[in-house]
Amino acid sequence: MADNIKGLNTICTHFGEIQDEQFKGAVSPLFMSTSYAFEDVDVKRYPRYFNTPNQVALSKKIAALEHAEAAIIFGSGMAAISTALMAFLKAGDHIVLQNTLYGGTYNLVTEEFHKFGIEYSFTTGLEPADFEAKIKENTKVIYIETPSNPLLTITDLEAVAQIAKKHGLVSMIDNTFASPVNQNPIDFGIDVVLHSATKYMGGHSDILAGAVASSHEHMERIFQLAKNFGGSLSDYTVWLLERSIKTMGIRVRAQNENAMEMAKYLYVHHDLQAVFYPGLESHPGHELAKAQMKGFGGMLSFELNKDLNSSLFQKSLRLIKSSMSLAGVESTVLSPTLTSHSLLSAEEREKQGIADGLIRFSVGIEEVEDLIADIEQALATVKAKSRTVHSN
Repeated sequence: MADNIKGLNTICTHFGEIQDEQFKGAVSPLFMSTSYAFEDVDVKRYPRYFNTPNQVALSKKIAALEHAEAAIIFGSGMAAISTALMAFLKAGDHIVLQNTLYGGTYNLVTEEFHKFGIEYSFTTGLEPADFEAKIKENTKVIYIETPSNPLLTITDLEAVAQIAKKHGLVSMIDNTFASPVNQNPIDFGIDVVLHSATKYMGGHSDILAGAVASSHEHMERIFQLAKNFGGSLSDYTVWLLERSIKTMGIRVRAQNENAMEMAKYLYVHHDLQAVFYPGLESHPGHELAKAQMKGFGGMLSFELNKDLNSSLFQKSLRLIKSSMSLAGVESTVLSPTLTSHSLLSAEEREKQGIADGLIRFSVGIEEVEDLIADIEQALATVKAKSRTVHSN
């Protein structure tokens, strides 16, 4: 495959594919072996070393999508995040993290890092000065997430990258919510890009995976730890993920369009008190998102009016699924308080601005009219039951 391919959908479809030399099949063949020859070979292949034929091919595709030199596929997003962080941190080191993060990452840092003698600081805000203010002599890494989970806050990629380079630090980003379709942080100077590939790369709610993309130098360091941690992915799932990524550009762009329409509809709805979506001009990070993103993404969050029961609303939806994950072709909602951020204390959620009634909405590829109709009938159900309770 030519290395000068530029088109996103062409990269999704063709880059890094394995040629079926024997039968000339149109898709990459699947190599299921966990045992390969070690004599008279250029590469000693073993699944835990992330170098089976399917692992290597998919890594090339993801690296190309993120404009990186190299990438590695992991068994989960948290396997990717934890391995990448620990590859650059040791006892006595310090890391600066933004104050709005995925709950699993937050919990990893607050529950595990002290066991390894690693210090950490969360920023008080998202301005460049907030990050620089937390840097210490022993700081090694700056870690960000933009758009963030679940409030879709926006962090300045270029400013954070410049601060990291100024102080000789490694900059890392969780790019899951944006996906490579909407945002390429390496173009803005970020060093290491992380993904829960379960989400937009998988896109069908049937794959668990993670990914890291960076320079050859950084990826070699991550690999040396990764092979010891053992967070590799089965080749069958690697093959399924490669298949799913072929349609990622089409899926995500459709989700971008739907999310924009849904955000506008929800923003003016009389039964809602808040909508969080960077595509709205009212969003505090709108201009920054417009400057560093190619699309505003398929994720948004909202809060119903105080007198409406958010749990009952979710249970009343018929088309939109109440479900734990996100980014599938089907629309889903969840309560961050009960799922993604349940490991945080009530005080910690309050600091991040995550209200108990907040609903995270992963917009799928359905027709917008059908999504709106489902929300309207769910709201009607909630209001009817509320009136019944009050009348009694």
